[in-house]
Amino acid sequence: MTGPTDETKYRPPGFATLAVHAGASPDPTTGARNVPVYQTTSYVFDSVDHAASLFNLQTFGYIYTRLGNPTVSALEEKVAALEGGRGAVAASSGHAAQLLAFYVLMEPGRNFVAAKNLYGGSITQFTHTFKKFGWNARFVDPTKPEEFEAAIDDDTRALFCENLANPGGIVVDIERIAAIAKRAGIPLIVDSTMATPYLWRPFEHGADIVIHSMTKFLSGHGTAMGGIVVERGRFDWAQNDKFGSLTQPDPAYHGLTFYETFGDFGFSTKARAVALRDLGPTLAPMNAFLILTGIETLPLRIHRHVANATAVAEWLEKHPAVAWVSHAGLRSSPFYTL
Repeated sequence: MTGPTDETKYRPPGFATLAVHAGASPDPTTGARNVPVYQTTSYVFDSVDHAASLFNLQTFGYIYTRLGNPTVSALEEKVAALEGGRGAVAASSGHAAQLLAFYVLMEPGRNFVAAKNLYGGSITQFTHTFKKFGWNARFVDPTKPEEFEAAIDDDTRALFCENLANPGGIVVDIERIAAIAKRAGIPLIVDSTMATPYLWRPFEHGADIVIHSMTKFLSGHGTAMGGIVVERGRFDWAQNDKFGSLTQPDPAYHGLTFYETFGDFGFSTKARAVALRDLGPTLAPMNAFLILTGIETLPLRIHRHVANATAVAEWLEKHPAVAWVSHAGLRSSPFYTL
């Protein structure tokens, strides 16, 4: 018997295959191939002991759809697979996903450093709403990574940027900013809504947490709102005393310590078991189903988006009535090499 040839060796599934199949498996009862819409709010427990183990996070399973739902879980697994992440928590919108992420990391009086070139709604959320939690945002120029480092102090808990800024199309040097975050012992959060994992995967360039507004390109059809937080699973939350919510006992779970107990998915577990539990921005199962359907065509759609945008940008750049064009794919762009 001869060994496997290059053609017959196992190859990990490619992006297009993951977009269709990741997170999905036939329904164990009916054998349905597509992910069903589990339109339910509650679940049956096997016994009192089973219920207790679920509520105490000793057993994984479903308690109440505010915390988790099989349709939503399939979406979380799919996006985590596409990003190369360890775990993910879906939410009702991109803003809700940002709230979950910062709720785990922040405390009153703490701050985070954010790029000033962000989606306008994020700037409003960070500048006004987050202040009511006692969280302070410091804005810097993302084209000058050294400004991130200069703005960090002992109360800084994260760096935040978009890898492809909306609007403006500024491309951020994530690797340089990730190195700054690593030196400071804090996570880098990247909003990758515009790029999507098809074009760029922030974890491969040093990011620790990725956020998406799934309402936009992941969904693709404009019928469903949704957001998601994805954890890389490599950040050492115990390297300093800045993240007590993950390294100190949680009284609501009888002294359980999230990082010690759940390790490389401790952050996402905390985001679900505490932030999603108490803030409640749950993604509806029907919306999860619609976004799952949209993601199946993500590679085809983004490929066409890029081709069309490049063609328009090149045509506009040559037009005598156009003074300038901002498109990173043009050789004239300062972001072309990035």
